[in-house]
Amino acid sequence: MKIDQPIKTANSGGGGNAFAHLGSVVAGMMFAWAILQQFLPPDLRAYVTKYSQRFLRCVYPYIQITFNEYTGERLMRSEAYLAIENYLSSAATTQAKRLKADLVKNNQSLVVSMDDHEEVSDKHNGVKLWWASGKKESRRRASSFHADGVDESGYYKLTFHKAQRDLILGPYLRHVLKQGKEIRFQNRQRKLYTNNNWYWTHVVFEHPANFKTLAMDPSEKQEIIDDLITFSENEEFYARIGRAWKRGYLLFGPPGTGKSTMIAAMANLLNYDIYDLELTAVKDNTSLRRLLIETSSKSIIVIEDIDCSLDLTGQRKKAAKVEEVKDGEASNQAKRAEKDPDGEKASRVTLSGLLNFIDGLWSSCGGERLLVFTTNHIEKLDPALIRKGRMDKHVKLSYCRFEAFKVLAKNYLEIDTHPLFDHIGKLLNEVDLTPADVAEHLMPKSVSNKVEVCLESLVEALEEAKTAKLKGEEGTEEVKAETKDLVFVSGSPEGD
Repeated sequence: MKIDQPIKTANSGGGGNAFAHLGSVVAGMMFAWAILQQFLPPDLRAYVTKYSQRFLRCVYPYIQITFNEYTGERLMRSEAYLAIENYLSSAATTQAKRLKADLVKNNQSLVVSMDDHEEVSDKHNGVKLWWASGKKESRRRASSFHADGVDESGYYKLTFHKAQRDLILGPYLRHVLKQGKEIRFQNRQRKLYTNNNWYWTHVVFEHPANFKTLAMDPSEKQEIIDDLITFSENEEFYARIGRAWKRGYLLFGPPGTGKSTMIAAMANLLNYDIYDLELTAVKDNTSLRRLLIETSSKSIIVIEDIDCSLDLTGQRKKAAKVEEVKDGEASNQAKRAEKDPDGEKASRVTLSGLLNFIDGLWSSCGGERLLVFTTNHIEKLDPALIRKGRMDKHVKLSYCRFEAFKVLAKNYLEIDTHPLFDHIGKLLNEVDLTPADVAEHLMPKSVSNKVEVCLESLVEALEEAKTAKLKGEEGTEEVKAETKDLVFVSGSPEGD
């Protein structure tokens, strides 16, 4: 004990002096290098930097991997970065001193992540490693997607011992990405996006529609549900047959038949985001392409009332007709087309650009996406736009019939049967009334409104519609008869 004690004391004092001396040396070297950098020629500075880094790699036993927030020309956020951000949320909660927080799941849950320039540790199979977050600035050159400027983006840096290279680069990173994606999908707050030219803005998607409350024939409804679920579970099938993992739906029918409600029900069934694409706000085909790139997987891209969106939907003009237009008239039309009625530049999105958006090479960026068009006039659409392979499933949403009425009665009045049901069923088969019109009559107008009042209001509306229909048919027959008499009087039967 007498021998050990002096040794410990001596070691303690000597070790402290040694570390202090080493720290002074390192600090002095860093200061000297900072000064030398100001005076060394660029070529010599690059040479010294290159070989000093090689020396450090020989003696430094750790490997670092950086995961940047954006990939390529900042076209989209890195899926790896987002997965890591979610994976590290639990470690950040217990270790980081500075945190970022956000509300998810309809503002019911708080999710935290570590702030910039924080560091947390992790363990995998007994191996310890470290994650650090940071920000960096980069000069952005002008391109077709971006103006010239400075960008700031985040990154995560993983540090581990070089002896664990195989474990980290294989099983550990696969584990991180898988867990991060699962956490992100569970925690995400579903969003409804809309576009302003080439970028998306969003609000929280909280539409309550579902297939149970959708007013349509139960067998048709189940067919659509089965089709959607089959699509969402068939990633391997699409990869095997060599097709992008996407599916097109065309919803058509008169106004008020539930096309928008159907889209909301589809999103709620599959837990997808919705991108509501306004074509008239898109500058050109390049902007349209960028919007597609910025959409995420597990989403529905919607173009509503496509028959009213730009001049894309009619039959393509034949070359002979185009040649008939005089040079002066063509020039004036082109000038007028460059601006909309408000004096702003009109969209230059073309039918070709839209077709490439649907199923061209760029449409394969990302997977598990639905593309939904809606229209009130399917006959106005160009066949190239709605053929199979682009719009894979055509869904006709028509007028309210008895099966759809029973769903509405259950939703609004909470009844499954009533003495007036038979009479209402007969009337619905004789006249055309949209589900929206029927729902308006079933909507209680006051607290004291009873079931009978709502049903009698509907019966009255149906009988009025039936009467109007009969009068219209009688008027049509009278016109036909008068026309026939006029033809007979003015004609010459003997000369035929």
